[in-house]
Amino acid sequence: MSKTAKATAGILVVPHFYINPSKPKLTETVIGHGDFRYKVHKEWGNLDPSKTPVNNCHEMVMDSKNRLIMVGDDTHNNVLVYDKSGKLLDSWGIRYKGGHGLSLWNDGEEDFLFICDTDGSMAKTNLDGRELMLLGHPSEYGAYKKEDPFKPTETAIGPNGDIYIADGYGSQYILQFTKDGEFIRKIGNGRGTDKDQFQTAHGICIDYRNKHSPTLLITSRASNSFKRFTLDGNYLEEINLPGAFVCRPVIHHQNLYAGVCWSSKIDFIEGNMDTHPTRTNPNSGFVTILDINNKVVSNPGGTAPNYNNGKLQRMMQQEPVFYHCHDVCIDNDDNLYVCQWNANNAYPIKLERV
Repeated sequence: MSKTAKATAGILVVPHFYINPSKPKLTETVIGHGDFRYKVHKEWGNLDPSKTPVNNCHEMVMDSKNRLIMVGDDTHNNVLVYDKSGKLLDSWGIRYKGGHGLSLWNDGEEDFLFICDTDGSMAKTNLDGRELMLLGHPSEYGAYKKEDPFKPTETAIGPNGDIYIADGYGSQYILQFTKDGEFIRKIGNGRGTDKDQFQTAHGICIDYRNKHSPTLLITSRASNSFKRFTLDGNYLEEINLPGAFVCRPVIHHQNLYAGVCWSSKIDFIEGNMDTHPTRTNPNSGFVTILDINNKVVSNPGGTAPNYNNGKLQRMMQQEPVFYHCHDVCIDNDDNLYVCQWNANNAYPIKLERV
């Protein structure tokens, strides 16, 4: 069986639509703690839902032209492209039914997008939506059995162009490929509570803050933590964030940011607490921000970080600003853009740093 994933080139899969700019209203609400406080602009990304609808705004990245690119799962327009004022520049995407994960990588000349569709594929595209590579079920290259679930949620691109796919809603492995789509290895040991296992491997990123030794940061959302691995898959450490069901980690300068999809007053129990009926605060969410030493320094929308004898205490939503923060994007002025899941078809929210 070939170890090279199916690649497709030159397939234009999406029409484009251009919409007039939105006109967001401003607010004086300020959230956050310490040096990381933000003014909330809830209507920053609002558009006409009859023309440009959204279901779940899942993730957002900024490209080399400072455009904000969002992916969602409404097949009228999976991808929305904004400028920083909230004006919609473009929209495309008509077939990513489970449009969920979005990563951007520049090869030194051009930006590329990596879109994870929880319906069972990962597509590499250019910024116009032309598919350049398509990775399907891992049984195609010998990594899974045909009956093993594959519902990818996120990608990260390594310093040499290697592609890491987090199968966060499927079999709970990280799948590593060359930049050309050749399968290398599985990382982790599936679902479970051991140090090299995951409870909802929802997100992944490359942490370049130690420039001599970049690492993988992988979400284990239902166990309220991130896990750090080497780029070739060896476990290093766990960063515990009690109460916080974190989504993907995002590195900006020396800080780590994450959307918190909801918070819980009860401790983790074995099993997938992402769907556990006893979680106590499902319609919640906030953003959490950590420094380079893995210390939480601010929780916009959440309780202030509190350490007791060096141990982080449980974090919860405080201000009812968000429903299910799914991702955060940081611009070059240190403002945040928050995408939300299951939030009554809400468009992205801007947090202006103050």
